[in-house]
Amino acid sequence: MAAANWTTPHPSTFILLGIPGMEAAHVWISIPFCSVYILSLLGNGLLLAVIKTEPSLHEPMYLFLSMLALADLVISTTTLPKTLCIFWFRDQAIHSNACLAQMYLIHSLSTMESGFILAMAFDRYVAICNPLRHSDILTNRVIAQIGLGIVFRGAVLLGPHPFLLQQLPHCRTHVISHTYCEFMALVKLACGDTAVMSAYSLAVAFLTGGLDLLLIVLSYVMILRAIFSLPSKEARRKSLGTCGSHICIMLVFYTPAFFSFLSHRFGHVAPHVHILIANMYLLFPPMMNPIIYGVRTPGIRQRLLHILGMKPD
Repeated sequence: MAAANWTTPHPSTFILLGIPGMEAAHVWISIPFCSVYILSLLGNGLLLAVIKTEPSLHEPMYLFLSMLALADLVISTTTLPKTLCIFWFRDQAIHSNACLAQMYLIHSLSTMESGFILAMAFDRYVAICNPLRHSDILTNRVIAQIGLGIVFRGAVLLGPHPFLLQQLPHCRTHVISHTYCEFMALVKLACGDTAVMSAYSLAVAFLTGGLDLLLIVLSYVMILRAIFSLPSKEARRKSLGTCGSHICIMLVFYTPAFFSFLSHRFGHVAPHVHILIANMYLLFPPMMNPIIYGVRTPGIRQRLLHILGMKPD
């Protein structure tokens, strides 16, 4: 559908084009999208069931992982059903309130995911740099407070976005060249002054994802210093092994996230490339996180095999 001028200040619906320039391949593209979504639902659902039913996994790292898995489930379900409707049925219309709600959930949940990954890094820091006080520092009450703080931060900092966007007149077009309602894509449709809103969004991004990544890097600098000061090679290897899964999750999350963020605001990549990367950022981590921890964690792997009725090795 071609983009048309839109003279209504506040349109009741927006049109999601999907992946512009690749409309003929939408049905084929939907196959990996749908497969990834199903794997994400199954993987995160099983991971939550394993952590809940296995008492030995009721530790800070896995409790934070369960929070991350829940956020992954919600963010996948926020975007993929509508994307598949676009690909399969050309159902491109989305009500403006639904669009704003989708945008808010995507960005607030992404902020929460970043916070949970930071919390997992803090757990590794305490476990390796101060092991004797690990259980005293990260009690269940502290874990719950950290989790609620992360949720509160994401909900509050992203809260103004939909209300600010709702006040802007959209007199250019009501067509969004994307598979979901993304903040900057909506800002670009507005014909009013968006400088303050864009600056606020940029500040929130750097104060959440940017600051989280900086703190994670600093924590791992201290973790590596503590590990390489250990006298035994076996102790160093074991300590590094406990961080491997978290490092993989961190790379899977932040690599496409920052590429998508920077390309949207400062880059000049082809639109279909940006949209594919943006979707990878939302879809790939929820699929990979359960796989990474399922493969690398014996307790999760053995409990999962038991739930599936298979005999553990």
